[in-house]
Amino acid sequence: MSDKKRILIIHNYYQISGGEDTLVVNEKKLLEKYGHEVILYTRNNLELKTMSRFRKLLLPFTTIYNLRTVRDVRKLIKVNHIDIVHVHNTLNLISPSVYYVAKQCNVPVVQTIHNFRLLCPGATFYRDGHICEDCIKYGLICALKHNCYRKSKIQTLACVINIRIHRITGIYGKINYICLTQFNKNKLLNLKHISAERVFVKPNFVDSVTEIVPRKQREDQFIFAGRLDKLKGIDILLEAWKRMGESAPKLIVCGTGPMEKWCRDFIEINHINVELRGVVSNTDVRKMIAKSKALVLPTQWYEGFPMSIVEAYSVGTPVICSDLGNAGNIVVNGVTGWKFMEIEELIDCIRKSGQEDLYIKTYQEYVSKYTEKINYQLLSEIYGSLK
Repeated sequence: MSDKKRILIIHNYYQISGGEDTLVVNEKKLLEKYGHEVILYTRNNLELKTMSRFRKLLLPFTTIYNLRTVRDVRKLIKVNHIDIVHVHNTLNLISPSVYYVAKQCNVPVVQTIHNFRLLCPGATFYRDGHICEDCIKYGLICALKHNCYRKSKIQTLACVINIRIHRITGIYGKINYICLTQFNKNKLLNLKHISAERVFVKPNFVDSVTEIVPRKQREDQFIFAGRLDKLKGIDILLEAWKRMGESAPKLIVCGTGPMEKWCRDFIEINHINVELRGVVSNTDVRKMIAKSKALVLPTQWYEGFPMSIVEAYSVGTPVICSDLGNAGNIVVNGVTGWKFMEIEELIDCIRKSGQEDLYIKTYQEYVSKYTEKINYQLLSEIYGSLK
């Protein structure tokens, strides 16, 4: 593929910034570093707060097909002689209309899959405290039954109609996809009319920001970095620390969330060796991970692509995670960490981490799969084979 390929990256920002936004920025920089011309077309859902009442009434329609997107993207493609349209997110303002206009201009489209929205209106395959794949097994009507999108019947209906219309048109089978893991790819292929040859696997990447700390110099501590809620399994993690009693090592918890008060009360009542740090910068979290025996990720849902795992690998720190979804797909048991399903298994993993030295193997996994150079090679190969 020519180093001068012109790429149009399309992304609809959510109201609350997240990992997808970071990936868009990183991928743009990566492409530019390797000589590509990158045009960025974005909208931000913060626009919804200042939108007129009339435009809000039109949202159920413009979310499905947005004429402004068609006009803007067609112009960008023609003026900049775009070779590839790379889409990240289209909800709510951009809409899937971007696929149609790109195809009309005979430009190949690739969509990075960050969540499960094409199969699950709630995007997570999780509801009422458990994994749920009913929409795959029984159809999208299940999402309406449970109000899966923002717990709203009306918004869920709009989301279901949106997905259903674009399935009927067949557009999902005419574009290409980048999944972040093989697990994601396997789920996506449940969608009819999408062929395996159009679905590629390319993980995210991170830079290594610090040297590997030798085992003897590491603190007797473990790190949790994430939102404090049941979806992330923070209650399971603290229960494990409670059961270990006085023999438990130190646990540092970075992050905030709806269960923060519950966590503080639980720690105080049970006198467990846990320190809540609140909001900590990514740079500081990674420094703490580098000095710890392991990162702990007791997630209770499939996740999209947990960047914290790759950040841990980049400093040679193994990961203890739930044997579930993408986290379980990324961690290699006994090589880059340990996996568990029950609390007692989690406790066993904590104890194993003090006996087994996986630091070198973990860093080697990072070097072989998650560096900037490897990522560009994969992306270049994908771009070169798009239809």
